[in-house]
Parts: sequence; structure tokens; C-alpha cells
Amino acid sequence: MGDFWVFGYGSLMWRPGFDYLEAHRARLSGYRRSLCIRSHVYRGTPERPGLVLGLERGGSCLGMAFRVCGSRAEEVMAYLRAREMMNRVYHEKRLPVRLDTGVTVEAVSYVADRTHQQYVARLGLDEMAAAIAGAAGEAGANEDYVRNTIAHLRALGIRDRWLESVAARLSTGPSAPPPRAP
Repeated sequence: MGDFWVFGYGSLMWRPGFDYLEAHRARLSGYRRSLCIRSHVYRGTPERPGLVLGLERGGSCLGMAFRVCGSRAEEVMAYLRAREMMNRVYHEKRLPVRLDTGVTVEAVSYVADRTHQQYVARLGLDEMAAAIAGAAGEAGANEDYVRNTIAHLRALGIRDRWLESVAARLSTGPSAPPPRAP
């Protein structure tokens, strides 16, 4: 296998956990970042599940694409599968992403499995905020996960107004309007 690309849309963006040759901001069309996976371990419990990110069909998603040396393919893919496929809530796909250079490359991406028992569809902002507020697991509070994701996205120059709207409801309660665009 020659060099290959990996697309990150959540923590993989700022904590890939593998060596790479180059990194670029990239856009994946046809999928969007979404709090659509119930977390029973890392950000919640079976009794009080939290929500974590997945890719869902529709829209587009700004993230990071990493070019990995082909000689490291087996090692990096084993790492990614252990990290992302532990409970099989994602499908591993190779999807076209457009780099900030204008070039389109095929990248390994992890898309939410809509048939998995932990997948949740079409939650409203208030429902998401209610699921996240107070949920905590082995990796900490679910609210911290959302706020940390937003902070890291902003540090990379990426705004996710939808995710920011969820976070605003965590701060001010479900009756608050979403934040206004700057």
C-alpha cells in the first residue's frame, strides 16, 4: 500500500495518535459532524448515556486530513481500528475529501452505523443538551467533551455553529436561543 490519507472530524483532528507526513484542513461533502452516538463507557454509563460525535449523511464537514506513509499502513490501520471500531458503531470507509490546497484525495473515514443500537437519529438541540448535561464516564464529563471539541475546532480555525448551539444550551438551559453568528 502506498501513502494514504485519514480524515478526522473529532478528537482525531487534534490527537491523531499516529505519525503522519502532512496534515491539511479538509472538507468531506455528503456527511456532517453530529452528536449521534450514545456513549455508555467514555462519556456516560448504561444507566445515563452521554452523546459523542459521529459522521451522518447530509451536509458537509470540515476536519483534518493526514497523509500517512504507506510503510506504516498496517500499524496505523491497526491503531485506528482499535480506537474507532472497538464497539463497531462506525463503518470504516474511504471517502473523497477536498484538501485546503484544492486537491481531492480519498481518505479513511469513520461513519456512524445507523443500524447500531448506540446510534440515535434526529435529536433536537434541547434533547441533545439534556442527554449531555450531567452524563459522565471513564473519560470524564460529557459537557467537557462538547466544550473541549469546540475549543479545539476553533484553535484549528474551524467553526461548527450547530455544535456551538448545543453547547449554548448546556450553559444557559434548553430555553435559550442558539448563539448569533458573529
